[in-house]
Amino acid sequence: MIKYHKTDPPDAVAELVLGSAKISSPGDILDIMGDVGYQGCAKLIVHSGDLSTDFFDLRTGLAGEVLQKFSNYRMQLAIVGDFSHLKSRSWRDFIRESNRGRTVSFLPTMDEALSALNK
Repeated sequence: MIKYHKTDPPDAVAELVLGSAKISSPGDILDIMGDVGYQGCAKLIVHSGDLSTDFFDLRTGLAGEVLQKFSNYRMQLAIVGDFSHLKSRSWRDFIRESNRGRTVSFLPTMDEALSALNK
């Protein structure tokens, strides 16, 4: 289920409602991106609880594959959640580098996600 925070493109922000889908493959995110893109959104919020545990294991490559889709299709993504459980240096570096760019952000709150996407 998708919730829209603004209705006027290009500022429209779509949110995947927590618990409405489980993203466990690049195909899952492509389906969601297609749905929100059709509605004129180029900005998406996903809650970390909707990402499979494989996403948070960098060795699987799932995070890289999923996030690459956002770069390829020029869509912004904010992932909202508590990432303090990710103790590996690789993940900390990955989050820090992502947050430096404009395509993907890892943020603790919805307010911060909306703010980052509307800059």
